[in-house]
Amino acid sequence: MSNLELDPTPVVCSSGDDARGRVDILLPREVPLGGPRAMPVRRTLPQRDRSLIGAWCFLDHYGPEPVREGGGMSVPPHPHTGLQTVSWLFAGEIEHRDSAANHAFIRPGELNLMTAGSGISHSEVATSAAPVMHGVQLWLALPDAFRHTERGFEHYAPEPVSGDGYTLSVFLGGLGGSTSPVTTYSPLLGAELQLAAGRKVSFDVSPKFEHGILLDSGRLEVNGSPVAAGELAYLAPGDAAVEITAAADGPVRMLLIGGEPFGEDIVMWWNFVGRTHEEIVEFRAAWTGEIEPGAAPPDGAPRFGLPGDSGLRPLPAPALPNARLRPRQRDGGRRNS
Repeated sequence: MSNLELDPTPVVCSSGDDARGRVDILLPREVPLGGPRAMPVRRTLPQRDRSLIGAWCFLDHYGPEPVREGGGMSVPPHPHTGLQTVSWLFAGEIEHRDSAANHAFIRPGELNLMTAGSGISHSEVATSAAPVMHGVQLWLALPDAFRHTERGFEHYAPEPVSGDGYTLSVFLGGLGGSTSPVTTYSPLLGAELQLAAGRKVSFDVSPKFEHGILLDSGRLEVNGSPVAAGELAYLAPGDAAVEITAAADGPVRMLLIGGEPFGEDIVMWWNFVGRTHEEIVEFRAAWTGEIEPGAAPPDGAPRFGLPGDSGLRPLPAPALPNARLRPRQRDGGRRNS
């Protein structure tokens, strides 16, 4: 998915303060993707108060949203650098095409993982196979040693693991005895958990990891702290287990993400992850040079390229801000439990 904001906020992302033993609740903000008729999303990463959870640097939560003419997801070809995109659906179907010649469909309970490396472009369009779109799109920052790796794509359908009142699908890393074989470049966790009404479950986790729990539906408690639908509960490193309890009035569905604190500052603007202002300027110029009529063509092979047969015009990059990309102020955006 692209960040379609016309005036994207530049962010320098770094690991947050030490909140050991505390559950912080990160509140979403609504972002319209492409204008008033396009699909709105609820964004919980990045925000002023916390920009990273492990290598997870971007989290959009959307739907249920009707798929209809002029609505749903229709994201034209757009570029990425220095990251992996993680697509996970609760309902619907999305057609993916990228400039590495990958063509695949994203369906509920199946992971699509695209590695941008030094540059890739892709498009994502909702199909008519289902009447509703509902899911999450996340980005993973690539560590400096791997951010220029080869671009690539992996598809994985995890076998759900069932226990007493719960169903767990692990698509990255390992949890609850289930492990994903998908390629990652830093220690990570990504999983969907469904929990029956009134049930409690406890999972052993790495005390080196920080974790986030995004509640999609229902009400629950994380380590005794209440979480409402759409909120992201943050847990700092230090705990060897996480306890999740569903409210008695209905089942819950959530996403669990985690990883070791990233330990590197990243500059993130529009769809690019880099390390400096100058890199972001270079990435934007390369994309503009590939897609705009009359623009200077790039020297040698194009950094990004274009996916074939998308039928959509490539998305132009927004104007850069009139100042160097600098960190956001750390205030607001959360409540402590």
